[in-house]
Amino acid sequence: MRSAPYGSSSGASPWLVAVTVGFAAFMEVLDISIANVALQHIAGSLSASQDEATWVLTSYLVTNAIVLPISGWLASTIGRKRCFIACIGGFSVTSLLCGTAPSLAALIVARGLQGITGGGLQPNAQAILTDTFPPAKRGVAFALYGIAVVFAPAIGPTLGGWITDNFTWRWVFLCNVPVGIVLSILAARVLADPPELAARRRARLGAGLNLDYVGFALLVVGMGALQIVLDKGQEDDWFGSAFITRLAVISAASLVAFVVWELRRADPIVDLKLLADRNFAVGNLLMFVLGFGLLATTALLPLFVQTLLGYTATDAGLVLSPGGFALMLTMPLVGALSGKIDARLLIAFGFAGTAAALYAMTRFNGAIDYATIAWARVYQSLPLALLFIPINTAALAEMPRAKSNNASAIINMVRNLGGSFGIALATTLIARREQYHQSVLVEHVSSLDSQYNTVVHKLQQAYLAYSASAVDALQRAEAHLQDGAAASRVAVVQRLLLDNGGNSGGNGAAGAADAQAAGRCRASPSALTFIFAAL
Repeated sequence: MRSAPYGSSSGASPWLVAVTVGFAAFMEVLDISIANVALQHIAGSLSASQDEATWVLTSYLVTNAIVLPISGWLASTIGRKRCFIACIGGFSVTSLLCGTAPSLAALIVARGLQGITGGGLQPNAQAILTDTFPPAKRGVAFALYGIAVVFAPAIGPTLGGWITDNFTWRWVFLCNVPVGIVLSILAARVLADPPELAARRRARLGAGLNLDYVGFALLVVGMGALQIVLDKGQEDDWFGSAFITRLAVISAASLVAFVVWELRRADPIVDLKLLADRNFAVGNLLMFVLGFGLLATTALLPLFVQTLLGYTATDAGLVLSPGGFALMLTMPLVGALSGKIDARLLIAFGFAGTAAALYAMTRFNGAIDYATIAWARVYQSLPLALLFIPINTAALAEMPRAKSNNASAIINMVRNLGGSFGIALATTLIARREQYHQSVLVEHVSSLDSQYNTVVHKLQQAYLAYSASAVDALQRAEAHLQDGAAASRVAVVQRLLLDNGGNSGGNGAAGAADAQAAGRCRASPSALTFIFAAL
């Protein structure tokens, strides 16, 4: 069958189509990151522990990971327009259920349903753009889509922190409802399936619906177990936990069986044969690396500034926002250039720039200020535009229109998997290196060490202003050193001594000695340095 010309089959402006599907994808991606900063408020409001509240995130990620790869099959079976509008409507309804959930169990179930309904938005949005714009103009169209899926995680923590601090965590979910209603109406007016896709769908349904039950079951078990392993692995000590070990074995066996089964199917639920195209296979590999680095650092920076620098959730989000705005400004420029410059050159420069930015982050320490962190995030974000657009454009350049649904589903699934692996590795390395450095520092916390005795004496003098006796001040000083093995706490002690020099009996020499000691601690390799270097 001859392919129809590119453009909107409904007669609407292609750019209106791009804006509609871009905002839908933005709403779904935003909801993943915006809920992270509200977990403490959710736990407190619903009388749950912090560990129990994390299932609000896990339930969404598990169901979303299952639906993503099969979204192409769903769109081809029921129609891409119907599938897209159903996803928007379902996402709005489940957001309402999340915002009105009376208990944690109800919220976890609603979030799982939200992951199911939202899983089809990203791949269908990209497939619609691929079929609407000719290859020469896809760079600009993918720039709009890139703003949605890359800018959303950057702005999510800021927006979520502001909503939670000024209203209630329920509005993190309820704000999706009016947006979803508007997008549903708009999508119904401007979207239409290309004639050849509609003809293929009618032919498939006329021959009888042949659902791959075995492949679907293997995918559900394999992807669901894998996502739980990645999300809960560090929390449960990875393979030291029988629960995680069993899930890892189940996931590996199910996914291997799934691949073998799908490659032998004539009408697979996930068309893995598309990976035989070299451009598409390499594009998926590069997209995995992009998701790995982007989401790992997006998770690390807020953790760093909140845990070690004492930032609030809103302030931590503001660290990421400048990078998001920089990316939003550069995406259209790169989109325009992608049709004029070899994609391989853009990708090479993008990865080189990202590596340089991550290496610069290895110099972060406990005395760093907001501007330095924010600018470092900007420098890291700028090269991402050189990666996202050219990778997508090159991967889908030779893809037949009939395969665009399945191809978009696979490449979006791979990007999300890269992010899950990146976050899992980053949190694990943080925890392990933190334990290592604490053990090294504790080795020197001994009364036989002259430097230790000097610091304890200065701390005792500082605490005298807030203690009932010298003995109480000494106990507090020793407890502070035993518990405060992190470099940031040494910096806090330094400021305390310098600010209370008159009360503590300190002098310029003592302040200099404390500054030197704090500097030595900050100069030691940190867990954050190790991870940024690894990325």
